[in-house]
Amino acid sequence: MITAIVFVHVENDRIPEVAEQIAAIDGISEVYSVTGRIDLIAIVRVPSFDDVAPVVSDSLAKVPGVRETETHLAFRAYSQRDLDATFSIGVGD
Repeated sequence: MITAIVFVHVENDRIPEVAEQIAAIDGISEVYSVTGRIDLIAIVRVPSFDDVAPVVSDSLAKVPGVRETETHLAFRAYSQRDLDATFSIGVGD
């Protein structure tokens, strides 16, 4: 599974409607409205690297009101859940 984090700049008066349209795109698992220099963060989860471009370039970036996107591919997850699973291997055997 490939995870990409997309920073989305949106026309100010369209943030809620753009967020809803992005959330409806296949391959988008979550959309967050955030503070700071960007307006939305979209999380893309797709089976392969080749599936990222159709979601981001062909769909998300073409939603009316999207001004600019910046995509970051995730290499590795360091969540607490992943760390707990790693350190629990062999415990109690």
